[in-house]
Amino acid sequence: MRRLQAVEAAEEPMGDPATTPDGLPRAGPAETAAPSSVFVAEDARFLRGPQARGAELRWVLKTCMEFLRGFRRLHFVGPCVTVFGSARIPEGHPTYELGRALGAALASAGFTVMTGGGPGVMEAANRGAREAGGRSIGCNIELSKEQQPNAYLDTFVTFKHFFVRKVLLAKYSYAFVALPGGFGTLDEVFETATLIQTGKMGPFPLVLMGTEYWRPLLDFLRQGMLAAGTIEARDIDRLIVTDDPEAAAAHVLKVATGEFGLRFDPPRRPHWWLFERLPPRWRG
Repeated sequence: MRRLQAVEAAEEPMGDPATTPDGLPRAGPAETAAPSSVFVAEDARFLRGPQARGAELRWVLKTCMEFLRGFRRLHFVGPCVTVFGSARIPEGHPTYELGRALGAALASAGFTVMTGGGPGVMEAANRGAREAGGRSIGCNIELSKEQQPNAYLDTFVTFKHFFVRKVLLAKYSYAFVALPGGFGTLDEVFETATLIQTGKMGPFPLVLMGTEYWRPLLDFLRQGMLAAGTIEARDIDRLIVTDDPEAAAAHVLKVATGEFGLRFDPPRRPHWWLFERLPPRWRG
C-alpha cells in the first residue's frame, strides 16, 4: 500500500453520551426506523421476483430514461474527481473540514468535484470546490431520510436507483477519494476497487483519506483477505492512504495527466437545438 505523508492527527472529540467516540451522532429511533412502505413499495415489488412482462418492460424503459437524463445533465461537467463519504458528518467535525480542504485542493488542480450531492462529507467537498472557484456537482439519490441536495452544487441530478447513480459517479471521473463513511461509502469503495481489479475500469487512483479511520479495514485486507488468498497484494498496493488534501490532489493530477493523458481543453459547448444549457456559474 502506498502511503502519502500524513498531517497532524485530528483533535480529541468531546465526551458526549449522544455521540460516538469520533464525535458523530449516535443512531436513535428515527435513524434506525425502516423507510415508509410507500417509499419502498415500487423497488420492493420489483425485487420480489418475476413480474408481469409489461411491468418489467416499463421498469427497463424508466431506467433507460434515468440514464439518459443523467447523461444529458453531466455531459458538460469536464474531468471530475468523485468524493465518497458519510452523510452524517456535521459541519465543524474534523472530517468535514478535511473534505472541505480536499474539495478546494481538487478544484484548484482543475478538476470538477463530484459527490453524491447530499449533506455531510459530500457537502463539505462540494463547498470546498465552490469556495475555491471550481465546479461542484452532485449525483443525488432518492431516499426516505438524510439525502437532500446540499447548498453548494452548481448542478445536480437526482436518481431513483443506486446502480444508475454509481455508474454516473464513475463515468466522468479520473480518480476516487473516500473519506470516513458507512455502508454506502464502503459499497462505493469496493465496487470501484472491483471494477479496477477486473479491468472493467482503468487503474484510476483510489484514495482513502483518514488514516486512523481506515486502519482496521486495511489490517483486515492484509491479515484476512490477503492471508486467505482471496485478493492479491497488488489489489492493496493500488490504494493511496493519506490525511493530506494537497498531496492527494497532486497525486491525482499527476496520474491523470501522466498516465491517462488528460488535457484541460476548453469545455464542450451545449447545442441549443438539443435544449442543452449550462449552469449559470459556468456560462460566459
